Amino acid sequence: MIPNDAPNLSRTFLSVVLSLFLLVSVGLEQAVARTAIDDENIELLAKTSKAIAEIVKEAMPAVVYVQVEKTVEQRVSPFGPDPFGMFNDPFFQRFFGPQLRQRPRKFKQRGQGSGFIISSDGYILTNNHVVGDADTISVKLADGRKFKAKVIGKDPQSDVAVIKIDAKNLPVLPLGNSDNIQVGEWVIAIGNPFGLTQTVTVGVVSAKGRSRLGITDYEDYIQTDAAINPGNSGGPLINIHGEAIGINSAIFSRSGGYMGIGFAIPINMAKAVKDQLIKNGKVIRGWLGVVIQELDEDLAKSFGLDKKEGVLIAEVADNSPAKKAGLKSGDIILKMNGQKVYDIGELRNKIALTPPGTKVTFDILREGKHKTVTVTIEEKPGAVTVAASHHGVLKQLGLVVQDLTPDLAQQFGYREGQGVLVAEVEPGSLAANAGIQPGQLIEEVNRVKVHTVKEFLKALSKSEKTKRVLMKIRDGDISRYVAFRIK
Repeated sequence: MIPNDAPNLSRTFLSVVLSLFLLVSVGLEQAVARTAIDDENIELLAKTSKAIAEIVKEAMPAVVYVQVEKTVEQRVSPFGPDPFGMFNDPFFQRFFGPQLRQRPRKFKQRGQGSGFIISSDGYILTNNHVVGDADTISVKLADGRKFKAKVIGKDPQSDVAVIKIDAKNLPVLPLGNSDNIQVGEWVIAIGNPFGLTQTVTVGVVSAKGRSRLGITDYEDYIQTDAAINPGNSGGPLINIHGEAIGINSAIFSRSGGYMGIGFAIPINMAKAVKDQLIKNGKVIRGWLGVVIQELDEDLAKSFGLDKKEGVLIAEVADNSPAKKAGLKSGDIILKMNGQKVYDIGELRNKIALTPPGTKVTFDILREGKHKTVTVTIEEKPGAVTVAASHHGVLKQLGLVVQDLTPDLAQQFGYREGQGVLVAEVEPGSLAANAGIQPGQLIEEVNRVKVHTVKEFLKALSKSEKTKRVLMKIRDGDISRYVAFRIK
């Protein structure tokens, strides 16, 4: 017997079957859709991966491995180490004193880093701390060729150096515009960490305008999380267009290795330094002659600003470009050449890289009123350094000397204007054999007191005829005379 509710059961069964069919159909459609989306994402990742690989392929031939070597002199006892302090015993000092005197021993110190070719005839950008005062510099190209390199110029204050190899038709890495980079952009670091040549790491720009890190005098670093390790220094940080937008220079680390924070010199700063190094062999920095400070909210309101912007002039030096142009203490610099000024580090860098003689326009706020002031930038005083190769007698002596700036005088414990500072001494030179070392002061040359490099060179010029040089050298509280015979 068929129950009376059979039609209802049939309809219910059919509804359930139909619902299941619809669910399966929808599930299949969603699964197909998800598969399509996954395929698109994978294809996008594959394209991104290939794009990065192509960028690296184009850039890598222009990245070089830099090896340096320097002769270092160390004084050691002829009897070796003295772990028990026996050599200080009066008995030993009495009978073996002369034999216990430390004797100089020379050994080779080697280092390594990276660089990148910026011209087809062999100019290479790298870090000053990579090439430093090396005796020899060798460069290995990506194709395996090796060349001896010479220093064209170096700038410790920005940590930029230019070296050159004797070659032609070399691959070149184009230079980009570091002002255009944005935080979060993809970047690629190429270099030779720990001597592992042609190593590539990828990351993003983590921050811009990093300063006051204590790494160099002029800082405006790009911060990146692309892995940078010892040996990467001097190599390029490139953007997705294959352009160098920075020189990898330093890392923040508590272990000596990579910890996620690396710093690169913006390529625009490096370009300005590079141009001067190639032209002059040194950097001549601009000088405004003001002491500037950051504005906080309270200071901003006190000077009539609605919000914190610009930098405050705290002091104006006498006879400075700022003084001549009418800038005053209490002025707030809002813009330089039409561009907003955000902090003191940025303004300091821009002025320093402005060639002396250039006219610069400042938009300022003075006592609540906006004014425009035009200043002619001058050369920074006390910034003259004379390379040994630039003067015949100095070259024979093996010396590099520098004006004694107020900062250097304070650092080495001298008085400003007391003499000229020994910046470098060539190993094995006449000066080195006489015991002259960097950081010592030259107070007299040929019985003439000297206060600047200009006076030093004038007094030294007499030696071209006499073939003799007499110098009074000061090392801390002790001074002595040193005589040289030259050819």
